[in-house]
Amino acid sequence: MTTVTADYDRVSMHGVRTALLEEQADSLDLPLEKVLIRAGGSEAEYSEAMRRTLDKFIAQGIRDVIFGDLFLEDVRRYREERLAQVGMRPVFPLWGRPTLGLARQFIALGFKATITCVDGQQLDGCFVGREYDASLLADLPEKVDPCGENGEFHSFVHDGPICRQPVRCRIGERVVRDQRFHYCDLIPLATTRVCG
Repeated sequence: MTTVTADYDRVSMHGVRTALLEEQADSLDLPLEKVLIRAGGSEAEYSEAMRRTLDKFIAQGIRDVIFGDLFLEDVRRYREERLAQVGMRPVFPLWGRPTLGLARQFIALGFKATITCVDGQQLDGCFVGREYDASLLADLPEKVDPCGENGEFHSFVHDGPICRQPVRCRIGERVVRDQRFHYCDLIPLATTRVCG
């Protein structure tokens, strides 16, 4: 389940094209449920879109929703409260794990990701488009969480040990939105060149 900004046909905040999201889900052999929201939509609209989507899962007998949150208590509380309203339970398998160790494990296991969005108020925009690897971790300022848990950056995973095949893409245009958010467009490829 992924939130997609319908106006742009991209994953919300990450800026990743839905075509790549669909390829990623196919590579993982997982069904994909897109929660469509509009750019500049209200919290009420977001909540309604999420409720409609969660209702579909409830109708299928699904009661648990897994999140990759690591330590932000307010985010966890928000998810717990929202899911309680529809009779579902959040699961946080990574909660409380040290983020540097988690980042190093992700890389050591062979996952490949590219930084697609950087919040320029928290991290220099030059990090957008970089591969998420040991070199990136070494270059991150000390105040930046290595998993981007505070929203410093967002990424797109395009390969790893659980993928049937890599999601092939290339780095395209870099843009700045709202004089703050640095985005790197990832463009789907039919060739063998991989992001990064």
